[in-house]
Amino acid sequence: MAFLERISDLSPASLGRFDAVIDVRSPAEFADDHLPHAMNLPVLSNAERAQVGILYKQESPFLANRIGGAIVARNIATHLDGALADRPKSWRPLIYCWRGGMRSNAMATILSSVGWPVGVVDGGYRAWRREVTREMEGEALWPIVLIDGETGAGKTALLKHLAARGAQVIDLEGLAAHRGSAFGDFPDVMQPPQRLFESALWNELRTFDFAKPIFVEAESARVGARRLPRRLWFSMRAAPRIEISAPIEARAEALLAAYPDAVHDVARVEASLAKLKGQYADETLKGWLALAIDGDHHAFAQTLIAQHYDARYQRARKRLTAEPLVRIDLSRVDESELARAAELILANAEGLRAAGSTRQAERPMA
Repeated sequence: MAFLERISDLSPASLGRFDAVIDVRSPAEFADDHLPHAMNLPVLSNAERAQVGILYKQESPFLANRIGGAIVARNIATHLDGALADRPKSWRPLIYCWRGGMRSNAMATILSSVGWPVGVVDGGYRAWRREVTREMEGEALWPIVLIDGETGAGKTALLKHLAARGAQVIDLEGLAAHRGSAFGDFPDVMQPPQRLFESALWNELRTFDFAKPIFVEAESARVGARRLPRRLWFSMRAAPRIEISAPIEARAEALLAAYPDAVHDVARVEASLAKLKGQYADETLKGWLALAIDGDHHAFAQTLIAQHYDARYQRARKRLTAEPLVRIDLSRVDESELARAAELILANAEGLRAAGSTRQAERPMA
């Protein structure tokens, strides 16, 4: 039998020692959240897990374990003949289940008997979830620098330019699969569950150097239906801001380029405008919808920016007590202007880091 190792360190370096991280929980458990880069090889399907649970509660633990054991053995055999059939002798998997108990040990025992050097996560998924919760609800503030500005000014694209130049960047909209507005959902893409969103956030944050700035786009406390974790939200509230602006015509063009699916599909426009019902008069919403129906997309985007997004932005700015540390005016929202903005920001990175440290010291978490 090959070596069986118990793992309690879930750092990137520790997980990186293994060729694969295998989650043997049911597909429903896996979909809700899982360890970074894990693959799902369930030893019990959703229905089988429910069946065994009913037997455990209504019949007896012995009967549940006997029947469940047979199901688990058959499913592991299927994985050996399928997903694992081409793995070499040197292949090294790390296995976990809910709490590091029967399901992961069953898989680990069989894979180890094959000859593979196997690791098992001590405490299972719950150990990972405890780490994520502890870090996301912690007290210390992260050195966040906000990329703020009007809708359509290229904030998300600017983050990509910063990341390409080696800056530490968190793309909240990318992780949440939502563009953070009534028009922000992606077609045919569901937002990740809250736990999976938090896991993705922490998996990125934990690789960063917290002595250097972390650039994040200014958002509300929610991105679509996903809630920003407490520690991140307080860090963002205390963060220095970089404000980006551009002419409304340029922003309208950028909005059309970024949201083609949300603007050209009249049914989606109507559904998005319905979310704003109660915030605006019915006649106003009908007027916006008429522009989309008529195919006057540029007028629709420019009107929406002027009457909805910019108005919201100005109201939000009035609640801020601190002025932005840096203001950058773009003549156009294009690659050359965004590249110039990224270079300017990074040239001021040290000052931003120092300013962020000062503000965070002045505004501890409540």
